[in-house]
Amino acid sequence: MKDGILNINKPAGMTSHDVIGDLRRLLGMKKIGHTGTLDPMATGVLPICLGKATRVAEYMDMDFKTYRCTMSLGVVTDTQDIWGEVLELRDTTGITEAAVRAAFMPFRGEISQLPPMYSAVRIDGRRLYDYARAGETDVVADRVQPRRVYIRSLDIELIDFAADSNVKKVTFVVECSKGTYIRTLCHDIGEALGCGGMLTALRRTETLGFTTADCHTLEELKQTSEEGRFEELLMPVDAAFRQYKSIFLSPKQSKMFLDGIRLDTNRIKIPAEGDTVRVYGDGRFLALAHIERSIAELQIIKLFYTKENPNC
Repeated sequence: MKDGILNINKPAGMTSHDVIGDLRRLLGMKKIGHTGTLDPMATGVLPICLGKATRVAEYMDMDFKTYRCTMSLGVVTDTQDIWGEVLELRDTTGITEAAVRAAFMPFRGEISQLPPMYSAVRIDGRRLYDYARAGETDVVADRVQPRRVYIRSLDIELIDFAADSNVKKVTFVVECSKGTYIRTLCHDIGEALGCGGMLTALRRTETLGFTTADCHTLEELKQTSEEGRFEELLMPVDAAFRQYKSIFLSPKQSKMFLDGIRLDTNRIKIPAEGDTVRVYGDGRFLALAHIERSIAELQIIKLFYTKENPNC
């Protein structure tokens, strides 16, 4: 059994589930899961959990993610991206670089987004994209509720005002919370400018501290698997939590911790900042835990090492 985290450089045109399917066939194992979907058009960092590492998947999609994106102004589509049907072509005459930069400003910090009709949000047990594909958007449009998301940073890299085209392009980098729709961000910025906009390219460059430098292509995976070196590409379970500080327990403290006894943090060397920590004991990763400073206790969030399952 292969256990660990594998970072895939997802190509365009594949769903996250497609990647899982390829890996199951390649590795001959079923216990594989991803940590948050990427749209088929998107490329970039896709962490995959193998074997016992699938136990961390539910905690791996909570962190902020970074994307490099390109949007086109002057085009509105039904999916809010280049893959949809064009609904409108609008005039961008008079749209200046200063206006574009000003339009980006209100979309930092906590913002409200209305999930697009082509999304996986469920209403009455059906996905919104099922309603959209059936031409039934009017049935549920007034029941789609806006959601609050957080944009930690939003920085324009390039504004391309091609002289021979009415369509203007903007490339930007965004760091955002889970649940943020980048194509909706493009749509809403376009509406703020009055000319509309759509997403034309999306690449995830970082999630959970993993970057494209940590990733492998499916072709690389196939080659290393054929050479019997696949496990060299796996990262340990605790790599998914490396954004958190670590604490180290003595053998006695480790036993108490694994027995479910809440430890007195006055007797442990804990970090000055941060309430979520990685816990180690006897040279092993034990758990993700919470420091409850008000009562000076270390409380388990998720236990990964147990006497019955020591190799997780």
